Amino acid sequence: MKVELSSLEARLIGCLIEKQITTPDQYPLSLNALVAACNQKSNRDPVMDLDETTVQNTLDQLARKHLVVEKSGFGSRVPKYQHRFCNTEFGTLKLTPQELALVCELLVRGAQTPGELRARASRMASFSDVDQVEATLESLRTRDDGPFVVQLPREPGRRDSRYAHLFSGPVAVPPPRAEPPADTASGTAEV
Repeated sequence: MKVELSSLEARLIGCLIEKQITTPDQYPLSLNALVAACNQKSNRDPVMDLDETTVQNTLDQLARKHLVVEKSGFGSRVPKYQHRFCNTEFGTLKLTPQELALVCELLVRGAQTPGELRARASRMASFSDVDQVEATLESLRTRDDGPFVVQLPREPGRRDSRYAHLFSGPVAVPPPRAEPPADTASGTAEV
């Protein structure tokens, strides 16, 4: 399954997955709840300020791609939306709970290290240690129907490489930043 999502589509799908897992009693989501989920100040990068029209237009685009469906309960006057991105009877993409938690975090927060992903995705799926996160990322990177994630080059000053999702196409890797040479005598870099 090759899916190409815009950044807004990725945010909406990520929010729908997150709320399905973390607040199943409120899922599917109304338009108002989805706008609030997309605009959350915590657990999002970048923080967005989307209006209802933008979210509705993006939902319409996702519906045309068969990735979102409107679900209304009997007697409900408010339309609600659920994803068909993965793990549904209508789609071919099947993810384990751990894979789904990592994909969700990458969709709503962008590129992250395995340690960051373990801490943040633990509210959606259990990871015993960072090694299990790395193994799950490797599974997503090497799947026959993928790859779904990419390991980015380690940035200067960072201990670990970050991972990014590929559901919005190839990731542009910024050129490495040159670290200024340190002056060994004084311990400061020359300017």
